[in-house]
Amino acid sequence: MTTSRFFSLPPLVAAIVAAALQTAVLGYMVESRASILRSGADIKLKTLPVDPRDLLRGDYVILSYPISTISKSIITGQVPAAGGRARLSVRLKPGADTLWTATEASFGALAPAEGSVVMRTLPFDYYSGVDGVPETLFVNYGIERYYVPEGEGKVLEDARNQEELEVEARVSDDGTPQIARLILRGEPIYDEPLY
Repeated sequence: MTTSRFFSLPPLVAAIVAAALQTAVLGYMVESRASILRSGADIKLKTLPVDPRDLLRGDYVILSYPISTISKSIITGQVPAAGGRARLSVRLKPGADTLWTATEASFGALAPAEGSVVMRTLPFDYYSGVDGVPETLFVNYGIERYYVPEGEGKVLEDARNQEELEVEARVSDDGTPQIARLILRGEPIYDEPLY
């Protein structure tokens, strides 16, 4: 009978190896987020009101954005023939008001273009209709929650519902966004630390 080398290690050494692996995994998760905040492309997004029944759950605020509603008219490239899990690449460009809007979307990759940023959605269930793509797709980017100190969410909820809350985010080269700052009535109120 053979045993693996790991199980033949003394218990103290095995515990140290296990702790080192767990620390490495946590360090990787923290560094990947910090890397986006350090070197990602800056964008500013308008937030939308959310149904009051879904406002504050615990210590975070739910955020919604106009760029989360993708119109069929901006989708380019090949469309999946069947339903299933899908992701979109969404090209964002700044408007005259400095807020970024979706100008193009694709189920495939979008080439980089001057003056724009490409964000990737989280996977979503896609159902192909009789005419192909539905008129509107609703997507998430992973920046729909922002954690705040306990008891401070109500002010942000009210500002969000009055459309006075904006989000500055940074987007990595692979299209992953990260919230960098919340802006209330034109003034930064929460800066996300790197670590």
